[in-house]
Amino acid sequence: MPNTKHAISFFENVNRNFDRAAQFTSYPQGLLEQIKGCNSVYSFQFPVRTSKGLQVLRGWRVEHSYHKLPVKGGIRYSAMVDEDEVKALAALMTYKCAVVDVPFGGAKGAIKFNPKEYTETDVEVITRRYTTELIRKNYIGPGVDVPAPDYGSGSREMAWIADTYSTFYPGKIDALACVTGKPVAEGGVRGRTEATGRGIFYGLQEACDNAEDMKKLGLTRGLSGKRVVVQGLGNVGYHAAKFCQEGGAVIVAFAEYEGAIYDPKGLDVDAVVKHRKETGSILRFPGAKDLGHSLEALELDCDILIPAALEEQITEENSPRVKAKIIGEGANGPTTVGAEEILLKKNVMVVPDMFLNAGGVTVSYFEWLKNLSHVRFGRMDKRFEHSAFDKILHAVEQTTGKSFTETERTAITKGADEIDLVNSGLEETMTGAYNQIREILKSDTRIPDLRTAAFLNAINKIATAYMELGIFP
Repeated sequence: MPNTKHAISFFENVNRNFDRAAQFTSYPQGLLEQIKGCNSVYSFQFPVRTSKGLQVLRGWRVEHSYHKLPVKGGIRYSAMVDEDEVKALAALMTYKCAVVDVPFGGAKGAIKFNPKEYTETDVEVITRRYTTELIRKNYIGPGVDVPAPDYGSGSREMAWIADTYSTFYPGKIDALACVTGKPVAEGGVRGRTEATGRGIFYGLQEACDNAEDMKKLGLTRGLSGKRVVVQGLGNVGYHAAKFCQEGGAVIVAFAEYEGAIYDPKGLDVDAVVKHRKETGSILRFPGAKDLGHSLEALELDCDILIPAALEEQITEENSPRVKAKIIGEGANGPTTVGAEEILLKKNVMVVPDMFLNAGGVTVSYFEWLKNLSHVRFGRMDKRFEHSAFDKILHAVEQTTGKSFTETERTAITKGADEIDLVNSGLEETMTGAYNQIREILKSDTRIPDLRTAAFLNAINKIATAYMELGIFP
């Protein structure tokens, strides 16, 4: 849940950030309004029979921008979701895709229910019924609108969606491309589950690699040794923490809805997850201190704070007490506009969500391409690469008289598997996108922060797309 209720809605918060960036452009107001507004909002209700009896549930699918097709965005399962939230998330997807050069427009969907309160059969029935509504109105399809997992949903639900779509369109050769985030056996791509968390790691690694920026924050270059607090131990938070830990960072605290734990010497990520599975809580983890309230973790002394839960967690109320030097936004919209203004005055670097958590949509794009091509990445060239590298090593051995060990030979000649190619593509995407944003920030002293630079980058790309379509002069 959001930290505090605010007069400014989530969607208004996104649009405020848009407007801050738009002032640095000279585009016609009509074009800016076209980019900012939602192209289509489908709000509906549908009856469904569950173990609780006959119920009527509320659903949404918002298609924010048609400058690129298909549109792309996850489906959120939450009892707390509302239309404003779905519109905000759809808008962020548009800008996110533009920032990382993924050729999709933005979209988002939601069903207003708590899946934990229903049986697996109930969730399947609800998912398939929701998919049917999308099919009826042409709000799903490989070239139209491609959903994905989000809060409360996962690969299981995506498999149900793909199966339902295929049932309505038997023999459609690209049917699996109607949704991403599927299990690998059902057309998914390796690396999708951990993609958002891995993308957060790549983004923070690149940000921390700039000695000039780190010096301004009073930090040394590199991610290694930096103290990290992570809010949220779901899929995104877990993988972000795990990869940061593997990259040399020290995870000093975790926060979840049941509370928070802290150990300045560092927490073992997998051990915490195991403890939570066994006890149902992260609290009382051996060697760690329990905090009275989960939000207290946001105010701990650390170098990097990764809010990877829900929106509006860092607000005007608690931001003055945030001690982190870097905020890595793993969730969508975890920092309000007012809170960010306070953080910037404190010389805190905020690495924005619309860039940092784009790993999921990036790898979803790879999955979509795989489904369209019907070929697993690496299948065509892995053996060829292995053979070519082996010949090169053989030539080197003959020339130098030195023989490589079997371990060395295997490491050098191993062709790229699908997961290797996915991770390589993700790292290239995240590092390239960050440097684009930073260059924009450095190009004009009036641009105040990375978020404004990221929005400006997205606006420029979307505006160019509309103008190239001849819609605007």
